Amino acid sequence: MPIDGLLVIDKPAGLTSHDVVARVRQLLGTRRVGHGGTLDPDATGVLIVAVGQATRFFPYLSKEDKVYEGAIRLGFATDTYDASGRPSTEESRDFPGFEDLAGAMKNFEGRILQTPPAYSAKKLGGKPAYKLARANKEFILKPSCVTVEWFKLRDYRPPLAFFETKCSAGTYVRSLAHDLGRRLGCGAHLDALRRTSVGPYALGDAVPLDRLEAAAGRGEAAALILPLEQLLAGVPAVAVLPEAEMRIRNGAALGPVHLGPPPPGAPPFPREAPVLRLFGESGKLLALARPSADGENLHPFLVIS
Repeated sequence: MPIDGLLVIDKPAGLTSHDVVARVRQLLGTRRVGHGGTLDPDATGVLIVAVGQATRFFPYLSKEDKVYEGAIRLGFATDTYDASGRPSTEESRDFPGFEDLAGAMKNFEGRILQTPPAYSAKKLGGKPAYKLARANKEFILKPSCVTVEWFKLRDYRPPLAFFETKCSAGTYVRSLAHDLGRRLGCGAHLDALRRTSVGPYALGDAVPLDRLEAAAGRGEAAALILPLEQLLAGVPAVAVLPEAEMRIRNGAALGPVHLGPPPPGAPPFPREAPVLRLFGESGKLLALARPSADGENLHPFLVIS
């Protein structure tokens, strides 16, 4: 039976995100597996892995904010912006005080322009930047606009600064560490990183890879997968009548007559919502839909087969 849903994995150090995807494919016996939001090999924590039709939800899942905790090593920068790289500046022992460091970190909060590390998966001409960097090719990565909701200093034991940050998709925490070192004038790089949440999915929901392997060995891996009905919980849900389900399968528009009764005094569906989830009488997720321009109809665009 096909498996559709989301796995929240607690990725161990030493594996790439693609390594985890390959392992899940093997354990579940399906090729239709992908991850949302790369974690570097040395980083650990929450990696969301979609299985089956859940991979079609990536345009929404990949936009979720992420929270990280970790350590920044002050004193010198590296070419990869983390501890796996080679030093790219002279070592400095001129470390800032706690207040100066915390104040410098504040400057990176809000909407900022950030340049990705040269050793990153950012594509240039169809090739990942890290391949060009390893081949000693010269190239320039354009900065991107990202949002850092907070970048907090949790503890400070020079040369290590322990931090927590919440940031938008596309933010490189390695670049935050590197740019902080440049601002302070002492150089810095990311020493350790753990992702603690992706949107609503936190470490408390995450399954260690060895636990998934054990469950798969017992034929119980499916019990660890969040079903499609639990995804995009922040997107409004609308119930449809049984006779409307064939219309949804054919991609036909739905009007108020096709929908279940809304709460007293409420419209058939929230017209201001850009996307809605359509549920059948059995509670199964049938499709995602968009309201028409006049707000009178719903147009299914991602239909669950």
